Amino acid sequence: MSELRNALPEIKTETLPGPKAQAIIDRRAKAIPNAIRCNYPLVVNRGEGAMIEDVDGNIFLDWVGGVGVLNVGYSQQPMIDAVKAQADKYFHVMMNIGTHEGYIALAEKMNEIVPVKGEVKKTMFVNSGAEADENAVKIAKGYTKRPNIIVFSGAFHGRTQMTMAMTSKKAYAYGMGPFPDGVYRAEFPYLYRAPKGYSEEEAIAYYIKRLEAVFEECSAPDYVAAIVVEPIQGEGGFVPAPIEWVKAVRKICDKHGILLIADEVQTGFARSGKLFVSQYWKEAGCAPDIMTSAKSIAGGMPLSAVTTSAEIMDACPAGTIGGTYCGNAMACASALEVIKFIEENKLCERALEIGKKVTDYYKTELAEFGVVGDVRGIGAFIGMELVKDTETKEPYPELVAAMVNKTAQKGLIIESCGTYGNCIRFLCPLVVTDEQLNVGLAIMKESMAECLAELNA
Repeated sequence: MSELRNALPEIKTETLPGPKAQAIIDRRAKAIPNAIRCNYPLVVNRGEGAMIEDVDGNIFLDWVGGVGVLNVGYSQQPMIDAVKAQADKYFHVMMNIGTHEGYIALAEKMNEIVPVKGEVKKTMFVNSGAEADENAVKIAKGYTKRPNIIVFSGAFHGRTQMTMAMTSKKAYAYGMGPFPDGVYRAEFPYLYRAPKGYSEEEAIAYYIKRLEAVFEECSAPDYVAAIVVEPIQGEGGFVPAPIEWVKAVRKICDKHGILLIADEVQTGFARSGKLFVSQYWKEAGCAPDIMTSAKSIAGGMPLSAVTTSAEIMDACPAGTIGGTYCGNAMACASALEVIKFIEENKLCERALEIGKKVTDYYKTELAEFGVVGDVRGIGAFIGMELVKDTETKEPYPELVAAMVNKTAQKGLIIESCGTYGNCIRFLCPLVVTDEQLNVGLAIMKESMAECLAELNA
């Protein structure tokens, strides 16, 4: 199988999708909801490392990784072996009925590595990022006995009824209301689009004032259970929360008895150059009270986690958290191997190497086209914002959409994001080879040139 792991992109069919893929995509259109959209000509046969082979034999380089699920890459043998070994024993034990040791071992490991406040920690497991975020809110309410939460512009937290209310972009919640009450929104510190002429220090002060305004306009602080923050916004455009702003938010939380929740569903498990972005927060003296994680936690098995201090966790009323499949035995087995794989293969260090290479390339080679407005992120969590004019910063979503299609035709899978649909996200598996990364960057440059020529024709 190793030949795919080290392969380079190669399109073998005359068209994409190829004939076998097209037949399956046609079946998809008849069998599953149209609302589960997919615009990629991709029907996967197998994957290894950062590479995918489709059912027609075409080979793609994956820079999306299941939207951050595959930091360790496809088909890593330790995870395969762990899942097979667990499957030979049993698939599942519901933790409300019995106990399986894998849940306990993984919770112990998470309590060891997750950088939340508190000496003694506890972790619960659920199945998705949205479930983790919703349970974090329930835990915060259970501890504080307060009804409200504050979230931010540009936020994405999921598609349950509560997390749709928390999510900013209402295209993800169109026609789904009414939504739960007690969810209030502040302005996220999107420094690239801060008020014109502001220095970074002035912009951060501005955004803190906008947050404090929520206490006056929406909810008094002593009714706020938690402030929920993505350390780097995902759907919002890969916008990092500036550390000085996080410090100020931490002070506000401490002043008013509000819990700070870090939503690390997409940012966790080595992507940032540390296991979690919250580690940077902790080093700066502003660790969160509660942290959620998911996506890459189990290498593709459905699992997510909420970690907090024992004091906070155990204040949650009995029966209000948990569920049938939470902490599935095979998913926990895989997650334990994922953490070990990250440590043994030094993927945090690799993330920093990859991030520097991609960022430097974007800021030099791609910036020559005059449409790169901003390149931002932490480690290998990188967003590139494309604009029609670098002075006016007018978004260029047409170029991003064109590039998503163009690169796919050349064997590179990328994805858009951002409030204006004008950002390209980088979430390539951290096991990508240098040669694969170089080829991917070359495809990006070639595609940008061709798309601009076509758009300006």
